[in-house]
Amino acid sequence: MLLSRSNKYRDRNLIDDKLLDRFKHEIADELGLSEKISSQGWPNMTSRECGRIGGRIGGNMVKLMVRYAQEMMAENNSPL
Repeated sequence: MLLSRSNKYRDRNLIDDKLLDRFKHEIADELGLSEKISSQGWPNMTSRECGRIGGRIGGNMVKLMVRYAQEMMAENNSPL
């Protein structure tokens, strides 16, 4: 069974679902899409809109996610 990249990492618990959802909503806010998501839900978003969100996560947001993860680990004193 082949898993998409995101599912593969989620299965290994490398990415916390709540953290990823938080980033998705932050990006949606930046792009002005959060109202549509709230009223219509994720399933009714267009591929283009979801792609804009995913593209931002895959770009500079990765650096921000790493920084947040490092801060969380430092707070918890837990190694990777």
